Amino acid sequence: MSILIGLTGENCSGKGTVAESLKKKGFAVVSLSDVVREELAREGKKVTRDALIQKANALREQFGPGILAQKISIHIDPNRNHVIDSIRNPAEVEELKKQKNFFLFYITAPAELRFERMQARKRESDPHTFEAFLHLEQLEAKGKSTSQNLVATARLADKNIENDGNFSRLYDRLDAVLAELSGDFRLVRPSWDDYFMNIAKVVSSRSNCIKRKVAAVIVKDRRIVSTGYNGTPRGVKNCSDGGCARCNRFEESGKNLSECVCSHGEENAIVQASYHGIPIQGTTLYCTYSSCLLCAKMIINAGIAEVVYNEDYPLPELSHRLFQEAGVKMRKHKV
Repeated sequence: MSILIGLTGENCSGKGTVAESLKKKGFAVVSLSDVVREELAREGKKVTRDALIQKANALREQFGPGILAQKISIHIDPNRNHVIDSIRNPAEVEELKKQKNFFLFYITAPAELRFERMQARKRESDPHTFEAFLHLEQLEAKGKSTSQNLVATARLADKNIENDGNFSRLYDRLDAVLAELSGDFRLVRPSWDDYFMNIAKVVSSRSNCIKRKVAAVIVKDRRIVSTGYNGTPRGVKNCSDGGCARCNRFEESGKNLSECVCSHGEENAIVQASYHGIPIQGTTLYCTYSSCLLCAKMIINAGIAEVVYNEDYPLPELSHRLFQEAGVKMRKHKV
């Protein structure tokens, strides 16, 4: 179901920035000021800040304080998310609340910061001193029922979002609020275990072994430092091209391992780290299968602290005992 988000807040609080962010998320953007602009254009009048305020107040006087919201509602597609900017009167909120799934956001920022933003945009009609800016704020904060009344409007807000000047924090706050309103905006992030194990599974797709595709990813401080997948050594014919006679005979798992010329995924990840001079002591190794005895010994001697695996290898018992005796943590994480 679509949602409607209304925006209210003082001058230069960041309503336009929030509206633009929502637009990038697929929201259609409309503004109550658009209604007033259309009226001024129809009358052939110049669009200025003062003209917008005077015309909006006149429309409210003539047709009721919720008239702008009534008019903008005509332009709302019930099948699409919308953000409605420039809500400045409590009656406009009450009118919009007649729509399903309407939520009012109050965008706020310190007065000093908002004045700096106003000065930066360099509009001739804007106040040029902080005192004049505060006076304008007071006029718009509390008005009669047919004029702007930001204080009363803000009291009706469903969510308050502070815009302290850091865009990254503003967007994070906006995302968090959206996630509360609708599951469509809930950010689902994989756990670190899921993340690295899924990467290991992708790495395994590079394997050239025709029997089983296995890969390992070595991680330090949540950063990948080395990867490896099983297959014949560098410069040797690929297993899939006949490079390993044992694999191509499809020997039973665990038999005639001394004849297999394929390096294992863990083995290659450790060797590649050594080849490039990357220390791996104290790291975590993610592997698509639990380790064989050969790889278990290499893992222990390499100083790897933890092994996380996705599937059980056919012959894991001795490897498990070695890990336990050597103090290497081991756990299964299925994805």
